[in-house]
Amino acid sequence: MKTLEPAANAAAALDALLDSLVDSAVRDLAWLIFSPDLLRAQPPAGMLASPFESAGEASATVAWLLALDQDAHDLHQSLVDAHVTRLGRYAECLLGYFLRHGPAARLVAANVALRRAGRTLGECDFLVETASGKRLHWELAVKCYLHAGGARASMADYVGPNLQDRFDLKFTHLLDHQLPLSAREEFASLGHGGPWDAQMFVKGWLFYRWSNAPDAAVQVPAEVHPAHARGWWLARSDLPRFASGHADAWAVLPRLAWLAPRHRAPVDDGAGVAARLLGSDALAEQLAQQSGPAMVAAFARDGGEYWFERSRGFVVPNDWPERALTFAQQ
Repeated sequence: MKTLEPAANAAAALDALLDSLVDSAVRDLAWLIFSPDLLRAQPPAGMLASPFESAGEASATVAWLLALDQDAHDLHQSLVDAHVTRLGRYAECLLGYFLRHGPAARLVAANVALRRAGRTLGECDFLVETASGKRLHWELAVKCYLHAGGARASMADYVGPNLQDRFDLKFTHLLDHQLPLSAREEFASLGHGGPWDAQMFVKGWLFYRWSNAPDAAVQVPAEVHPAHARGWWLARSDLPRFASGHADAWAVLPRLAWLAPRHRAPVDDGAGVAARLLGSDALAEQLAQQSGPAMVAAFARDGGEYWFERSRGFVVPNDWPERALTFAQQ
């Protein structure tokens, strides 16, 4: 039997874990912890966060997630108490829950605001301590960017679906502003004794135009991790040709369903992922009523009563590709 490359092994292990989990929030937490990073390490300032110090901690976390999947009441209650409505905040709450209750690094403090003369300079997402006593400052980001289709292999070519965010701008802000916060003189006065090793915890999906996705040979910038989670995007006018034969059913994914693939969703997986699954014609009708891009998932049957997500992508207005390319080149 052919030996899998390490990245393929990791992807297969994540798929197997997700296939074992039913609760949507637990699946999202597992994906957040085990999914590949969007970025490569950027030493010396931009090191990658790892939830584990050892293989034993990783194995213990898998067992902990499987047990949590059997009774996720406390996790769901924590999300309700946090009044989660934004994807970033949802991810923060999931990771915070893991750091408070999981079997690996432990939470010291979260959302630590740094101020000077009454002005907020920034906020450290997580301060954590490992079993060996390492003190880490994690900056969390969960992003979904679409490659605008330019010939350049540049971070600027990855744009947010609403054209209000760009990967290069987020990347620069992360390295130059967010990660250095815990090393500032003002931080020492907050009572969290350091020093703290700042690390970036950046997860998410990058989407490539239909003609290129999911071709692994598509060139990506040196800063982007080659094993990053991928999807596709296309204009509405291309949807009928793409949808034909691509899936048994479709769903429009709300923002809080943008983390883990929705592998087991018979009708509604408990997170409001979809009131119902749609045929391709019904999907086109629903998208025609929306003014902006929408993330959709293609579903297939697993041979039984459940559906699994085959792929995901964005369907964008027909004028979006030209506007996205202009935004990427600004």
